[in-house]
Parts: sequence; structure tokens; C-alpha cells
Amino acid sequence: MNLYQLLEGLQCSQVPADRQIGSVVVDSRQVKPGDLFVCLVGERVDSHNFAAKAVEQGAAAVVCQRDLGLDCQVLVENTRAAYGIICCNLFDNPAKKIRMVGVTGTNGKTTITTLIHHILQDCGHKAGLIGTVYTEIGDMIIPAKYTTPDPMVLQSTLARMVQAGCEFVVMEASSHGLDQRRLEGCRFETAVFTNLTQDHLDYHHTMENYYQAKKLLFGMCEKAVINLDDPTGRRLLEEVDCPCVTFSTSNNAADYTANDIQPSQLGSNFAVVGMGVISRVKLAMPGDFSVSNAMAAISCCVGLGLELEDVCRSLTNCPGVKGRAELIHRDETGMIIRDFAHTPDGLEKILAALRPFAKGRIVTLFGCPGNRDATKRPKMAKAVAQGSDFVILSSDNPRDEDPDAIIADALVGFEGMDVPYVVMPNRYDAILWALQNRRQDDILLLAGKGHEDYQVLKDETIYFDEKVIVENLMNHRQ
Repeated sequence: MNLYQLLEGLQCSQVPADRQIGSVVVDSRQVKPGDLFVCLVGERVDSHNFAAKAVEQGAAAVVCQRDLGLDCQVLVENTRAAYGIICCNLFDNPAKKIRMVGVTGTNGKTTITTLIHHILQDCGHKAGLIGTVYTEIGDMIIPAKYTTPDPMVLQSTLARMVQAGCEFVVMEASSHGLDQRRLEGCRFETAVFTNLTQDHLDYHHTMENYYQAKKLLFGMCEKAVINLDDPTGRRLLEEVDCPCVTFSTSNNAADYTANDIQPSQLGSNFAVVGMGVISRVKLAMPGDFSVSNAMAAISCCVGLGLELEDVCRSLTNCPGVKGRAELIHRDETGMIIRDFAHTPDGLEKILAALRPFAKGRIVTLFGCPGNRDATKRPKMAKAVAQGSDFVILSSDNPRDEDPDAIIADALVGFEGMDVPYVVMPNRYDAILWALQNRRQDDILLLAGKGHEDYQVLKDETIYFDEKVIVENLMNHRQ
């Protein structure tokens, strides 16, 4: 492909003569003769510093956001945004050939995208899925590395979905991905907002920055679906320019509202009322937060042109979402549930969902992730202490932080609380102890890992699927 074809749609203040380009590269170590090298500014590394070396290795052109004095430089305002558009052009703009749905917010993204994808497929529409757990293209499942992929991976994936005949793609839009302009060049038919609670402040530093990153999605869409129950959702509703549809689990002022919610131990039965129509859903996921997630999916799919009755029927057929309020074991003693809750709000909501049906204790095993926002650790512990009858404080993904130091941060949240707890840094040992000390009618909640089948330690990443671990330990006891 020629340089000018790759730069189409970009505002450039300096461009060399057109030339043939071999491939597009962002790592100077991978540059080959004829490549286009894009200089990205990261938190630790600024690859503008390696541009001259890339030219020495044969780069045909260099995209940069400051003048490097190179004859072959392409000067742009923001190289991350430019890289997104270049990748779009490289793959012939696949986002223009598929109906795109994006979901953003702190909690609920994976559940909502999975539900929307299920509804579309069940109603006869071929759809791709891009998210935290995996990417799905037809019958192909690809494990996910990032919630929102790098532009090169994203655009190549969208191109494969177009080639596979997908009419829709449903994807999670993370705050990191939006802030780093990974979605540049994409236009979404519908964007969904779930909620905003504390998370990722190690990256964004302030909640306002976090909000502004999420808000970027709503400048890239034709219409928005917004949670009217969330204070930030109500703010977003006032600030976006596109047409909006709202949903709620309690407010009849919303366009779509869940009424007559009948909760059960493993799900909810509720009516959807809106736009002059009504239908009923039996959802195989417990808690008001799950009803809210379902309402987001319903509102989105009706906006995409599906009939409400068909949407609700499809949701009733949905078995649930992996690692989200997922029942992984049940016996005469009680239940074991795993959930991805890793924020104070997420923990509070899953515990509130379980409380009405707890005949015995709610025992929560959780940890706080390393190399992530440390200020939420005591808040997570406090949320768990308030919602549980017994707590096992362990590790999540400590990464290269000291697990004991992470636990010490979390322990502050137990101050003034009278919930009994034990501390067991080794998560496998903690699970084993929890199983050995179960009491009649206990609900054991394994919080934080959810769908993950690995644990990130200081020097290695190990296989760690809690569903498999529980199954093996329970079978070994029998």
C-alpha cells in the first residue's frame, strides 16, 4: 500500500513524497526496509527517541508528533490517533462495513456485551464479540489480551469479522483504550454507558479524567443508551449531543424500565416496560445489577431494530455469563459462586444480591490486584466486611508487588468492623481452607478473578482457574 493511502483522512502538517510501504510498525526493533514507523508516546517510553534508528534500519517514513528534522517524517498532532486511522486504512476501513456496538463503564461491560451478542445471534443476526474474556468470530474463540485491543489487532479482527459475514460487532470500550485512541477511525451505531465508580485511578489519577475518557465513546456514535440510575449516567445524558435512550430498574422516567422484579437465588423475573410495549424476562443471573445489565442489553437491541418480545425471549434462553455471578458448585452444604467483582461498588453489589437468599453465612474470599489503584484497597475490604459474615483476605494478581504489602493496604478497611476474618496470601491455600471450613447453608463467594484462568505473580503467570480448582478439590474430598 502507498503512504498516501495509509494517511487518508489524517491532518498532516508535513508529508514527504508518496512511496510504497511494506508494513506499519510501532516497535523500532521490528522495522524493516520500506516500513512505516509510528512514534508513540507511552508512560515509560517515547519512541520518538528511536526514530533516527528506525530510519537507519530502512524505514520509508516516520509518523511523529514533534519535528524530528527527518526528511521522511509525517508530522501529525497526535500519533496515537494517527496510528488508529492508519490501521483503519491498512485494512480497508472494516468498521464502515459492519454495524458497531460499543459498551463502556466501570462495571457490567462484559456481561452486557455478552448478552447483546447472545440476543443478536439468537435472533438470527451473525455477530462478532470483542471483550475482556475473548474475541469471538463465528465458531472461532480467541483469548483476549486486552479488553480493547491495539489498533492493529482491532482492525485486523474487524476485517476478519467482515470477511466471515458478520453483520454486527459488539465490543467493550475500556477507558484505557479510549484514552489511548485505539478506537480512532471507528464509528459506532450505538454506544452504551453502564456506570462509573472508582477504578483505574493508578492510570487516570482523578475520577474526572476517568469520566472524560469514557465520554470519548459518545463522540464516536450515532446514538447512546444510558443508565438513568447512575449519577454519572445522568450527567452524561446532559452533555452528549447524539440521540439518547435511557434505561432503569426503578425510574419510570426512563425510556425502558424494569418493573415487578421478582428475585430468586439464581436469577430474576421481571417485566420490561417502555415505548408503549411490555414484555417479560426470566434472567438466569441474580441481583438488581444483573437486571440493570439486562436492561442495557434490551434497550440497545431494540434500538438496533429488534422486536422487544424477541429480545426478551432470547434473554430468557441465555444461560448466564462466565465468571459473572456464576454458580460453579452446589451441594448439600451450600453454594460456591465466582464473580469478577474487583471494585468497591462491584463487591457491594454482588454481596447485596446474595444476601436475601443466604440461609447461612456469606463467606467471601477476595484479594486486591497489584500494580493497580492502591486507594481502592481499603474500600474494597470495607465493602466486603459490610456484606459478609466471614472474610478470607488473600491475593488476586499481585504482579510485582509484595502480596503482604497489598494485604496490609486492604486491612485498613477492616478497622471498626466486627466481621471475623483470616489472612491467607496464597490463593490456592485460601480456597482449600475455605472448602475445608464450609458450614451448612454457606454461600462461598470467590471474588475478583471471575473468568480468569491464570494468576499473575512477580516472576511468572500460572494457570489458575477457580472453577477447575474447586471441582478438583471437591472431587478429591469425596
